[in-house]
Amino acid sequence: MEIKKVATSEEFEAALGVRIKVFVEEQGVPQECEIDDNEREAEHVILCDGGKVVGAGRVRYFGCLAKLERICVLPEYRQLQAGRLIVEGLEGLAREQGKTKAKLHGQMQAEGFYHKQGYKTSSEVFMEDGIPHVLLLKSL
Repeated sequence: MEIKKVATSEEFEAALGVRIKVFVEEQGVPQECEIDDNEREAEHVILCDGGKVVGAGRVRYFGCLAKLERICVLPEYRQLQAGRLIVEGLEGLAREQGKTKAKLHGQMQAEGFYHKQGYKTSSEVFMEDGIPHVLLLKSL
C-alpha cells in the first residue's frame, strides 16, 4: 500500500468517496457535516492498494499545530496497518510545514489505535456528529 498526497481533482474525489463510504454510509454522519467548508484549505492524503483508494485523511494548520482530520479506512483494510500509514502521511506533511504538535478528535472506538501512534488523550468524552470523541495530542 502507498500513501499519496492528493494532487489532482480525481484523487480529491476518490478521497471524498472513501470518506462518504465510511463516515456517511457506515457511521451515519450527515453528508453536509462530513464534506465541509474546510476541504479546500486542507492538505489531503489517500492510501492506495494498487489502483484502488482504500483510505483517506486531511490535515489543517493553526500556528505550530497540525489538526489531523477525517482519517478513515475501508473496512476490509482496517487490520492491515492502513490507518497507521495515513496518520504517518499526515504527520509527515505537518513536519514539512514546520509544525511541532498534532491534535485530532478521535472516535472513542479508535482511542487505543491513536495511543499506539503516540497520541495522548487530553479531554473528557464529547459528542461530534452524534459519535463519542476525545481530544488527542502528540508532539511531532
